[in-house]
Amino acid sequence: MPIRAAVFTAPGQPLTIEEFERPQLQTGEVLVRVDCCTVCGSDLRSLRGDRAVPTPTILGHEILGTVIEVCETPPCDLHGQPVVVGDRMTWGVAASCGTCDRCQQGIPQKCRSLFKYGHEPSDKHPLSGGLAECCHLRVGTPIVKLGDELSDLEACPASCATATVAAAFRVAGDIQDRSVLIFGAGMLGLTAAAMAKVQGAESVIVCDLDPQRLLQASRFGATHTLSWIDDSEEMSSAVRSIAGDDGVDVVLEMSGANSAIDVSPRLLKIGGRFVLVGSVAPSGTVPFDPEQIVRRLLRIEGIHNYTPTDLAIAVDFLTAHHQDFPFESLVARTFTLDEVNDAITFAQDTRPCRVAIVPNLN
Repeated sequence: MPIRAAVFTAPGQPLTIEEFERPQLQTGEVLVRVDCCTVCGSDLRSLRGDRAVPTPTILGHEILGTVIEVCETPPCDLHGQPVVVGDRMTWGVAASCGTCDRCQQGIPQKCRSLFKYGHEPSDKHPLSGGLAECCHLRVGTPIVKLGDELSDLEACPASCATATVAAAFRVAGDIQDRSVLIFGAGMLGLTAAAMAKVQGAESVIVCDLDPQRLLQASRFGATHTLSWIDDSEEMSSAVRSIAGDDGVDVVLEMSGANSAIDVSPRLLKIGGRFVLVGSVAPSGTVPFDPEQIVRRLLRIEGIHNYTPTDLAIAVDFLTAHHQDFPFESLVARTFTLDEVNDAITFAQDTRPCRVAIVPNLN
């Protein structure tokens, strides 16, 4: 029986529903029925033409589903358990080889033969995105099985937003009893606020332009919220009035706004860490004062995607704390696969943190 998927052909054009043949599985591969796919901000950038992806393609990389077929030699999940038919699971945004220099360096998300879900041309790699009835998992895909504790809407963002935030905190280091400033109160920023709270940060400051999102931040662990201030001196004063005259220990930049990137080094304590996460599309350059970075011993890190361990940590975090923070409320609406263009329009017009596509909803 053919498998249906929504195919992206060009920016500004509606997605088209097409049919694909059921794949013949090779060693280490899995076929999964897609139970839920949440639409990430990166998907919306691709649809607008702000981020280049090959076309035609099946978008969607925040996915979970149920295994409907495995090969003769099935893969194991990240905990070493074989994958079997009926498993409910999520998986990494990319499959990597595990043997190239980058994989050996500990950055498999930059593998030299990377296969990325929701980003591959569908005429060469069919059923490789989440906006489809099924997804074909390739060898080298990190897999995490899901328990019944998490709903689909709580768990689905784990394979992009939550795992990326886990990666950001990995490079930020120990934040126990420290101050953390988060720019952006979207899915990344709100998840970061919750994770900072759980990890014992003394102050969790969330800054955004949208007052409604700042209200949400207080439900996700923020101890303080700040409305964005254009004047950098006023912004610095506002942050220091909360964190103290020395500034904050860590800045997590989740918004991708150059104005936030520009002011961030001035908000850090000596020895502070600045982690950039949100800049995933071309946005021009930002000037830095290198003397201040050197003299004040600042560390600047970029995070793009994550490692398999980050994904496992993300699922563990959601499992342990989904009742402490209202993650399910961040998914504003659910749509069927046939309603995918309505979902995209809704997401672009109303800017919710997420909308969900449930391809097999009867």
